[in-house]
Amino acid sequence: MSESGLAHDGTIAREGALDRVPAAFAPVVDAARTRIAETFDGGRLHSAYVYGSIPRGTAIPGVSDLDLQLALHHEPTEADHADARAIEAALDHAYPQIDGVGTLLTSTHALLSDLERHDAGFFLACLCTPLLGPDLAERLPRYRPTTLLARETNGDLALALKRWRIRAAEAVTDADRRALSRVAARRIVRTGFTLVMPRWGGWTSDLNESAELFGRYYPERGEQMRTAATIGRTPSADPAVLSTLIDDLGPWLAAEYTAVHGEKRPRPLENGS
Repeated sequence: MSESGLAHDGTIAREGALDRVPAAFAPVVDAARTRIAETFDGGRLHSAYVYGSIPRGTAIPGVSDLDLQLALHHEPTEADHADARAIEAALDHAYPQIDGVGTLLTSTHALLSDLERHDAGFFLACLCTPLLGPDLAERLPRYRPTTLLARETNGDLALALKRWRIRAAEAVTDADRRALSRVAARRIVRTGFTLVMPRWGGWTSDLNESAELFGRYYPERGEQMRTAATIGRTPSADPAVLSTLIDDLGPWLAAEYTAVHGEKRPRPLENGS
């Protein structure tokens, strides 16, 4: 893999691997594999994946969380979500080296669909590391840093901004505001990166690198994006920080994104943080 995150053929290389998992997190990954296999037995599970800083090898004990993606043979049910929450709680309680667990549940039909080909499909094929079962990436294309990929991954920031404003208005504790600042900052930095991704011609998931690359093309917003990258790692409860993200940088970015790449194809049920 090159420094720009590409394979020799110019496609985006898969960014994580189990052999890159830091030693401190190896027991967590092993326990996750075991619990998922035991909980989602009976033919529900097609495959499971781990993503984020742990398989990229950049996780920090006591700071990083564990991110999981489960591909199910059917559309996720309330029972499936309840089982996933039970796994999350058990792992978070048992392993102090992680600061929370998050699990995405998606059907194989959705992951392989044309609608999700350049969003959830790309996410699984390039950003997720196989943990259990057959790898769905083998049934997905190789991806390049194109405007199509940019549009379908982050061309819906305006919808997220609406949800964040509601959450901000309802936030009553510092914990609520910190959680929202983390979600908003990370999404904004990643959207800023994919805005310039086709011009740069590569891929990264690193928040700092994403902000710096964005700043090359939009220097007038570079400092704000670097601050957002910091908030993505160290969340803030300051309402002014949230306002900058949600009412200033975010709206500007959403408008610029639409102008450059267009809007993401609408989904039947919009979801997400």
